[in-house]
Amino acid sequence: MAFWWPLIVAASAYAICRFLLMLIPFNVPSIDVDASDVTEGNQTQENSFIYIPPRGRAQQSDKKVQCYEPATMKYLGYFHALSPAEVHDRVAQARKAQKIWAESSFKQRRQFLRILLKYIIEHQELICEVSSRDTGKTMVDASLGEIMTTCEKITWLLSEGEKWLKPEYRCSGRAMFYKKSRVEFHPLGVIGAIVSWNYPFHNIFNPMLAAVFSGNSIVIKVSENASWSGLFYFRIIQAALAAVGAPENLVDVITGFAETGEALVSSVDKIIFVGSPGVGKMIMRNASDTLIPVTLELGGKDPFIVCEDADVSHVAQIAVRAVLQSSGQNCAGAERFYVHRDIYSSFVSEVTKIVKSVSVGPPLAGRYDMGAICLQEHSDKLQILVNDALEKGAEIVVRGSFGHLGEGAVDQFYPPTVLVNVDHTMKLMQEETFGPIMPIMKFSTDEEAVKLANDSRYGLGCAVFSGSQRRAREIASQIHCGVAAVNDFASNYMCQSLPFGGVKHSGFGRFAGVEGLRACCLVKSVVEDRLWPYIKTRIPKPIQYPVGENGFEFQQSLVEALYGLNIRDKLRAGVNVLKIMSEHNSSNSKSRNE
Repeated sequence: MAFWWPLIVAASAYAICRFLLMLIPFNVPSIDVDASDVTEGNQTQENSFIYIPPRGRAQQSDKKVQCYEPATMKYLGYFHALSPAEVHDRVAQARKAQKIWAESSFKQRRQFLRILLKYIIEHQELICEVSSRDTGKTMVDASLGEIMTTCEKITWLLSEGEKWLKPEYRCSGRAMFYKKSRVEFHPLGVIGAIVSWNYPFHNIFNPMLAAVFSGNSIVIKVSENASWSGLFYFRIIQAALAAVGAPENLVDVITGFAETGEALVSSVDKIIFVGSPGVGKMIMRNASDTLIPVTLELGGKDPFIVCEDADVSHVAQIAVRAVLQSSGQNCAGAERFYVHRDIYSSFVSEVTKIVKSVSVGPPLAGRYDMGAICLQEHSDKLQILVNDALEKGAEIVVRGSFGHLGEGAVDQFYPPTVLVNVDHTMKLMQEETFGPIMPIMKFSTDEEAVKLANDSRYGLGCAVFSGSQRRAREIASQIHCGVAAVNDFASNYMCQSLPFGGVKHSGFGRFAGVEGLRACCLVKSVVEDRLWPYIKTRIPKPIQYPVGENGFEFQQSLVEALYGLNIRDKLRAGVNVLKIMSEHNSSNSKSRNE
C-alpha cells in the first residue's frame, strides 16, 4: 500500500487540477454581424410585395437568383448568379488563402470554432428566424436541425479534432520490423461544396467546419432556394475568421444555378454534394475530368420498422416527428413505415390522434407544428404520389389541419397525410417523397420486414423499434444502409463522432466523424528507418544485380521464414536463407582472392 499511495495522491491531484482548469473560461471575443437587413420589419422596400415565382424552369435562365419566403411569398430580394469565369476567380483566391492557412496552428483553429460557438449560442433566435423565413420551417425544427447539430459538431471538433489529424503510427509488419510507419493527414487544398436548401445554416457550416479545421479553404455554392439565408450566414463565418486573423477568401459562399455548380466542380480539389441522385451523377461525370474525390449524400427512403413488442404510443410520437421534422423537408427522414400486423391497428390509431392535432401555417405567424414547403411546385409532386397510391388501393386515414395561410400562399403548404393499405407497387413507396406523408404497411415476420426495408434503390438510414434491444439490433444489422438507429430515430446525427452517409442511390463517402474529417485530407503513408543510420535496408546478396542462380530459392525461403504457419517450417526456411547467403558470401570472397 505504501508503494501505491504516492501514485494515488498524484493521480488525484492531476484530476483536480484538470477539473479546476475546466472551470476557467476561455477568452473568446464577441463578433459583430450586421443583421439589420434580415430581421423582419427592418428590410428594404423590395420586401413590400408578394412575389410570384416563374413556373417550371424559367427561373434557371435568369442571371439573378430570386429569393422569397415560401410561407408568405414575401419577396426577399435577389443575388447575382456567378458565371464560370467568376467561379474560377473565386476558387483561385481561395487557393491563395489556403496556402497561408495550412500553416496555422490548431490553437488558432480552435479559437475560430469557439468564436462561432459563442455567436451561435447567443443568437439562436436570429439564426432560426432567418432559416425559417427562407425555407418555411418552424423555429423548433430550425433549432433541432440547425443549431443543435452545428453546436455538436463544433464541440466534437474542439474536443477530438486535433487528435484525429495528428500523424497516426501503424505496425510495420514482419519484413519491415526495423522501420517506423505512420499515416499523415495533409490539407487537400480547396474544397468545393454544393449544398441543399433544407438546412441552410447547418449545410453550410457542416462542410466548412471540417474543411477549415483540417487546414483547407472552401467555396460553397448554396441552393438557389436558400441563397438569402446562406449569404447572411456567410457574414458570421467572415466575422469569426477576421477575429482570428485568418486570410481573406479562406471561405467563400457563391450563388447561381447549374453552370455555377459545374464551374465549381471543375476547379476545386474535392467536391462535397448534398442533393438528388440525378444531379449527383452529373457531378460524378464532371469530377471525372479532373479526377477529384467526391462525397455524395443523395437523400433516402428510410424504413421505420415497429415490432409487435414495441411501446406503441411512444413510437407513434417519434414516427410523426420523423416524417414531419423540418416542416416536411426531412433530411434523413423516415418515408416508409412497416408495422407488425399484431399492433398495426393500434399504431395507426395513435398516429391518427397525433396528426389530427398538427396544425400547418406560416411558422412566424403563430404556434404552428409545421410550416411551408420550400420547393416551388413540390406540393403538386406530393399530390401526384398520393393520387397514384389511392388509385392502386391505398386509403387516407387522416390529414392535418391548416391554420391561417394568407391569400395566394396555399400552393406552398401540404397537410401531413397518413395512408394505409400501401404496397411497393406504389410510387409513394419507391420514390423519395421529401414531404409530410406517412405510408404505413403491415409485416408478419422479421424476415419480411428486412426484405421490405431492403426493397429500395436508396440506402441512407433506418430505424428499428422493439421491446428487445437484441432483436432490434439484429434487424437493423441486416438492412443495407449507412445509418441505423436502434429504438430511436436520427439520433446518429447528434453523435458527431460517427460518419454520416449512405449506399446505393443515397450516395457514397462520409461526412461527420473521423472519416468525414479525414476525407478533407491528403492521406499520406510514410515509412522511415527506426534506428537510422545504424540499421537500414540492404539488398541481400542473392538478389543483388546480377541476380544469382538461386535468387528465387532464396526468396521462397525468405517468404516462408517470415510468414510460415508453423515454427518447424519457419526455422527450416530460415536456416536455408542463412545457408544461401553464406554460400554467396563464400563465392564472393573466393572471387576476390582470385
